[in-house]
Amino acid sequence: MSTQLYVTSVEEMQAAKRQATQVHDGLKGVTVGETRLSQVDGEHGKLCYRGIDVGTLAEKSTFEETIYLLWWDALPTAEQLATFSAELAERRALAPDIHRLLQVLPGAAEPMDALRTAVSALTCTVDDDGDRCHEASVKTAMALTAKLPTITTAYYHYLNDEESIPPDPTLGHAANFLYMLHGERPTEMESCAMDVAMLLMADHGFNASTFAARVTSSTLADLYAAITTAIGTLSGPLHGGANRRAMEMLLAIGSADKAEAYLTSALAEGQRIMGFGHRVYRHVADPRSHTLRRMLYKLCEQHQRMDLYELAGAVADLMATKKSLYPNVDFYTAPILYLLRVPLTLFTPVFAISRIPGWTAQVMEQYANNRLLRPLARYVGAEHRAYIPLDRRRA
Repeated sequence: MSTQLYVTSVEEMQAAKRQATQVHDGLKGVTVGETRLSQVDGEHGKLCYRGIDVGTLAEKSTFEETIYLLWWDALPTAEQLATFSAELAERRALAPDIHRLLQVLPGAAEPMDALRTAVSALTCTVDDDGDRCHEASVKTAMALTAKLPTITTAYYHYLNDEESIPPDPTLGHAANFLYMLHGERPTEMESCAMDVAMLLMADHGFNASTFAARVTSSTLADLYAAITTAIGTLSGPLHGGANRRAMEMLLAIGSADKAEAYLTSALAEGQRIMGFGHRVYRHVADPRSHTLRRMLYKLCEQHQRMDLYELAGAVADLMATKKSLYPNVDFYTAPILYLLRVPLTLFTPVFAISRIPGWTAQVMEQYANNRLLRPLARYVGAEHRAYIPLDRRRA
């Protein structure tokens, strides 16, 4: 037995030494684990949740149903879905202390910073007994999923010296978010558009924020800590925020007939056109963009804003022609959120609200088959440096 353990240890050391000589910047092309949650096929432009195509889910399902699928690896029955949706609705309200926290944050705090702070504070409202089983984790995941829209909209109202709008338990998850934001019930089309956008952003493999959450949870830290990590990672401009900048670009262009001149100038100056290209879907369109473009058409038609649809389409067509780049999930999400009257400052928090089911599902998957995530680094610094005593050092 001891000999076998010794041999295994030596083999692991040799493998680690070989691996240490191969550096993959940004972990590009490195497979670090297995998942049963979302299949991201960058070569063929496909995305599936638990084996079901996201386009099919967006057409036939709902955000709540998709959450259930991610957490329990099964589509719910009508009775299960009704019970689940009711349980989510029951958890939307925030404790008075969380409201007070949001109200006393510095006025310059970005909504993503407020969201991260509030999620971290939520852990102080519960007792963590260290139980990382699926049942216990689902209860926490429900609370987080239900409360993130309430946190986001409450903070937005407090920033504008307004009273927060309590959640409406009779509305679905997406519709309730819009209600808490505007104080009026959205139309059926608006609710559907918000629901589809959330569904399509629910999970997407080991992206930066998801991987960060899995690293945190691999230490067996609780779900609140893992999601705080994920939100912090999403706040970075190279991960979240592309939807907002895509909308700012569309507003700057103004109309379809001005798109070519704008893009020609921007590309000549080496500017990055936001909402195009993807780390995984390098040579094909992001599969989520097809559904979002169709949804944008319907929403523009209802709002009599076909000019916005034509503008977005012109930019997409020109980018395909000029750079062979295709829209990612952010590009068409941006005008959808704009038509739903979501403030630009809340575009990235909406991404977090949409991704929370995937983040929590990924954390639960990590807990179920956990191994501490601890990569190697190749040292490239100085060697054999002499120590200089303090009294002999010179600036």
